[in-house]
Amino acid sequence: MPIPDYQTVMWPLLEFAGDRREHSVREAIEFLERHFELNEKERDQRIPSGPQGLFKNRVGWARTYLVKAGLLASTRRGHFRIADRGVEVLAEGPSRLDVKYLKRFDEFREFRLLRRKQPDDQESDPPEKDRDR
Repeated sequence: MPIPDYQTVMWPLLEFAGDRREHSVREAIEFLERHFELNEKERDQRIPSGPQGLFKNRVGWARTYLVKAGLLASTRRGHFRIADRGVEVLAEGPSRLDVKYLKRFDEFREFRLLRRKQPDDQESDPPEKDRDR
């Protein structure tokens, strides 16, 4: 299986947090590696622009987008838990959780607008092939 894009990671990440406990990003990555049945080669793959793991990068983007949409809450550095809105979305059970779905939330739309206004030296968006279609 190819490494899933960050949007494909969103739903299982939200489900993982559905127990309402605080989790570390590391725990989430380990769970999602098993969920997607990534082999060692896939787990070791790096992003082209640096030493970070490709899958770790995609989990990071999924988490960021879910936080910005109010589905997850950052509790401290590298940790998160599901937010009330996330519990509601889990109960709703959409067929796909992606950027198009997250645009229904004002906070997420505002985040996207602010990101587009940042100078070029700021953090970049996910790779083109991972962006919303």
